[in-house]
Amino acid sequence: MGEGGPLSDGAGSSGGSESSGGFESSDGFAAAPDAFQRLWTPHRAVYVEKGQGAHDDDCPFCAAPGKGDEEALIVARGEHAYVLLNLFPYNPGHLLVCPYRHISTYDLATPAEVAEIGALSQTAMRVVREVSHAQGFNLGMNQGSVGGAGIADHLHQHVVPRWGGDSNFFPIIAQTKAVTQLLGDVREALSSAWPAPSGPPDATAASAPRT
Repeated sequence: MGEGGPLSDGAGSSGGSESSGGFESSDGFAAAPDAFQRLWTPHRAVYVEKGQGAHDDDCPFCAAPGKGDEEALIVARGEHAYVLLNLFPYNPGHLLVCPYRHISTYDLATPAEVAEIGALSQTAMRVVREVSHAQGFNLGMNQGSVGGAGIADHLHQHVVPRWGGDSNFFPIIAQTKAVTQLLGDVREALSSAWPAPSGPPDATAASAPRT
């Protein structure tokens, strides 16, 4: 790193203090810039805590397919997996791709489930880009509670749209997350733009049996 950067040798004279064990305290460096952008989401803490250790009977991802699309915020249904809006999104248009089966980790998915989760994730990116002009995406699966999964017992893939400057400071200083559209309106826009066929059209379609 160049001279004078946040981790340069001279940084300790700018307000940081040495702590025990040879580690430098972060005191005084809270405003120091770095190369990272962060989506701060403290408003999701309760959601994450409540989701840990969910059983089949109260798993929201098992319950959603049995409801209507509008009620469950489902955007599209496939044969082995489905797509719904995240109730507590990192960003507007944050989608989740879930298998119908109640499985906890990716290695438990069948080849057919893996293929459809991938295909639905690709379609989700195309649709969100078309509808909201997303400039980038974060995709990923958090495996297990220690891996950061909010609902650790039911596998789900995150598809998070990104725009320049979307990692603002409001959730930190004001406990506020700016959401410019109602979830129902977002669901309707994405569902309308989703290419047909997208699988069974309503909650009457039987999901795959749970294991």
